[in-house]
Amino acid sequence: MRYVSTRGQTEPMAFKDAVITGMAPDGGLLIPETLPELGGRLDEFRGLSFVRFAEKLMAYFVDDIPEGTLNGLVERAYATFDHPEVVPFRALRGLAGNHDVQVMELFHGPTLAFKDVALQFLGQLFEYILEERDEHLNILGATSGDTGSAAIAGVRGLPSVDVFIMFPEGRVSPLQERQMTTIPDENVHCLAVEGSFDDCQSLMKSLFADADAKRTLALGAVNSVNWARVLAQIVYYGYGSLKFARSEPVTFCVPTGNFGNVFAGYLAKKMGFPIDKLVIATNDNDILARFFQTGEYRRGTVHHTTSPAMDIQVASNFERYLYYYFDEDAVRLRTFMEEFAATGAASVGGPPQTDDFLATSVSEAEVRRTIRDVYEHNGYVVDPHTAVGLAAAERFRVPGVQICAATAHPAKFPESVNEAIGRKVARHPTLDALADLPTRKTRIPATTEAVRAFLDKHAR
Repeated sequence: MRYVSTRGQTEPMAFKDAVITGMAPDGGLLIPETLPELGGRLDEFRGLSFVRFAEKLMAYFVDDIPEGTLNGLVERAYATFDHPEVVPFRALRGLAGNHDVQVMELFHGPTLAFKDVALQFLGQLFEYILEERDEHLNILGATSGDTGSAAIAGVRGLPSVDVFIMFPEGRVSPLQERQMTTIPDENVHCLAVEGSFDDCQSLMKSLFADADAKRTLALGAVNSVNWARVLAQIVYYGYGSLKFARSEPVTFCVPTGNFGNVFAGYLAKKMGFPIDKLVIATNDNDILARFFQTGEYRRGTVHHTTSPAMDIQVASNFERYLYYYFDEDAVRLRTFMEEFAATGAASVGGPPQTDDFLATSVSEAEVRRTIRDVYEHNGYVVDPHTAVGLAAAERFRVPGVQICAATAHPAKFPESVNEAIGRKVARHPTLDALADLPTRKTRIPATTEAVRAFLDKHAR
């Protein structure tokens, strides 16, 4: 299996090289040269545990790591989860037009967020590849909340890695910040950027696009621009679809910000897993909902909400979807992305013709109502991001089972959850333990020069 850039100007590379490279040298994102077609082989996957399912699926994409070694990496990654099923499900009654909704709990990893599913695996990959090559990597990441702590948890203490995480100062939840800044390991560096998450993401992309900086600083990526993150996320879409598809395929409702999570579901569908629709559920930052309704991708003002991981106006993984939408035409993709970068808007010439996606935006009032109603009717507590997905699920009538991705434990957002329910119900011992720990962070302006200066000083 070889990996190519969406922008078509990077030589194909093997899986291990794609992991270390992160973002393609031509500014594009790496994707498989071809997708495996598994529609006729689904019986091989039925009834497998999550870990065995992951091992079998990933082997189709990884041919430069011995099978036994890859299986060991997968097993160690998911041994860190606190639930024996890794990704369990919970049925909620009376939602989605009085139909049941299955909640896919993706928050049982060490930082209580869905990012752990991918980043615990990516951390294992980094350790294996870098030790094999006797190399050091300086990981640069941008986070709107959960990616940072999950990335840090995946690589903290590794001698072959330093991790530099940028987050928007004052715009992640207090608990999310403490999950990053209380980590004492010397290879962890937290940068509080005076700007928005989009600023952080733009700074990261500009440094990766600078070939000299990327080479001399030995930069690598943990954000969802890294293909291995998407690969790990494909697993739970395939796993969930086979668990609940009967006579009808399933529909997934996905709280969506950077598009990486829902894009993994799109690839699972393309590969032949029984998936009907993917519901893109955005909060007030509705650039993706607007695109699927109008065909115009237009940057707007960032709205700060109770679901901060989705407070995004530029979805970095959307480029991968557009590559497929444009029939793998890299020239057309480059033209679209260059127009968007120059003007803040680009269009595909009308509402996209797709049978894969439904899209909607959910208001703050609807988020509060959904948290309250789910608790009152099911005794179940959901975080604001998951509430966005559940509120979206109520709007669409689909024939099969609806599965909503629960992307974070509610205890990560206690103020919002407790206020909506009217009781202090959002707690977790892992987060309680952070309260009295010392913190470390460096505040910097939102400029490439400031980030580069910090990296020049601290990168190994």
